[in-house]
Amino acid sequence: MSAVHVREELVPLLNDVAARSADFEQQRHISDDIIARFKQVGVYRALVPKIYGGEECSPTQFCELIEQIATADGSAGWVASFGMSPFYLGALPKDTLKALYRDGPDVVFAGGIFPPQKAVLADGGYRVSGRWGFASGSMGASVFGVGIMPESGESLPRMAVLPRDSVQIDPVWNTVGLAGTGSHDLVVNDAFVPREWTFVRGGALNLDGALYRYPVLSLATQVLSVVALGVARAALNEIYAIAHRQQSVTGAPRLADRPQAQMQIARCEADLRSARAWFYDAIDDVWQRILAGDEPACEQINALRLSSTHVTRVAAEVTRQALALNGMGGITMKSPLQRYVRDTMVITQHAFMGDLSYLNAGTVYFGGQPLPGYL
Repeated sequence: MSAVHVREELVPLLNDVAARSADFEQQRHISDDIIARFKQVGVYRALVPKIYGGEECSPTQFCELIEQIATADGSAGWVASFGMSPFYLGALPKDTLKALYRDGPDVVFAGGIFPPQKAVLADGGYRVSGRWGFASGSMGASVFGVGIMPESGESLPRMAVLPRDSVQIDPVWNTVGLAGTGSHDLVVNDAFVPREWTFVRGGALNLDGALYRYPVLSLATQVLSVVALGVARAALNEIYAIAHRQQSVTGAPRLADRPQAQMQIARCEADLRSARAWFYDAIDDVWQRILAGDEPACEQINALRLSSTHVTRVAAEVTRQALALNGMGGITMKSPLQRYVRDTMVITQHAFMGDLSYLNAGTVYFGGQPLPGYL
């Protein structure tokens, strides 16, 4: 019933990830051996420039990869999504990028930009101290980014890039969903960061090629919202797995034989597949324009953002409907359905997917200017 073709070499990894979902949730991070296997299948080199040994996959290819991983486990998909880090790190100077990828393209990055901290100017760089939250995938990262206040004349915060031994991870992540993402706090105590290892968050990328003209904020949103698609598909797959075997304690027919369940699952499939189709159509619309040498129009970028918010809301509702179909069986902690509901709920809480995106999208449709940072 999967809506996306899975590469054959991914199957053993995805099976292992699915089998260990409960472990990831309990330990609150994705295990190092899985991060190593993400490297092997190309998660971290997918969007790295070819000149540094990367693959320069298209946005669709990368989102489909994350969707497949998220179908196995939402937290694993969320952590893998930060393989889009070249769209952040690409704003570093070119000489710094050469040093960053000197040992290969499989650089695992985690960052916490908020709240930006005031850094002290030092000879050739900054002295950086502070605490930053929501550093997803921090337990498996080798390179970290932390937010520092912009310099005079800059409107956007900077990110300072540091090696793992300069950063302390404070394991504070304890949430109702996506617990396995290890989105802990980062703590830095008076570390020196050369200026060439900092960049303006949202600044122009020092990377050449069509891929790096794709809207950065849109991709940062899409790689997260596509996780919800994967989790919702997993929820429907779970219903199909139990529909013919589960007996009701009340003596009711099996789930697959109930007319109401048949109607409900059909609506879920229609809603999820429709939202997914628009999500990927919006990506392809922009991608084809970029390949033609043109800049994406405001209306096209608006579709990227709105379809991302929409898909997270639809996926969360489909997942909730799957839980409802399972009745009391879905609320036991041994059922994956309760975890799927909690994971998709957390995704809808992300700032990129908030109600403000509807306001901004509607403003664009009426010909107005959205708030800064939307497009």
